[in-house]
Amino acid sequence: MARNDLTEYRRKRDFGRTAEPRGGESAPGAEPRFVVQIHDASSTHFDFRLEADGVLKSWAIPKGPSTDPQDKRLAMPTEDHPLEYRDFEGVIGEGEYGAGPVIIWDEGTYHVEGRPVAEALDRGHLSFRLDGTKLHGGYALTRFRENAWLLVKRADRHTSSRGTPDPQRARSTRTGRTLRQVRAEDGEG
Repeated sequence: MARNDLTEYRRKRDFGRTAEPRGGESAPGAEPRFVVQIHDASSTHFDFRLEADGVLKSWAIPKGPSTDPQDKRLAMPTEDHPLEYRDFEGVIGEGEYGAGPVIIWDEGTYHVEGRPVAEALDRGHLSFRLDGTKLHGGYALTRFRENAWLLVKRADRHTSSRGTPDPQRARSTRTGRTLRQVRAEDGEG
């Protein structure tokens, strides 16, 4: 994953046709933030994003992050996204890259444990603690082959066997809307 490079993100989008942010207008906050978005595109998945190096480092997680340390979730890296994307909830229009509704399922701050994010990702293992609305405690991202990582919850007081919610029934932490409600209210573009 290239550091602080939005070239690939911008190449895939026509900003005259999508409400997604172009990027470059937002500064990092005092504490690094994370966001987990549910995206109902060609397949429904969770997008896990960590603020680092002026961008959102991003992974698509088909089954979503789990609160159960026994669950090992496949995390496929995607292109860096602009910091403003942490506020994006809406519908990516038909015919655009990633067409479909997006909700902000969880958000908050995170704290790296150990090496700085860029160095940890280069080495293939990042440990961090999440302090979100829904997700809390220790997690780790570990690369197990090129372009394939695992996201695993560490055993701590925030461990739970409930795993991950059904993405079609899950609600936005900001608006309380479901994917279906976002699609109906924000339209297909």
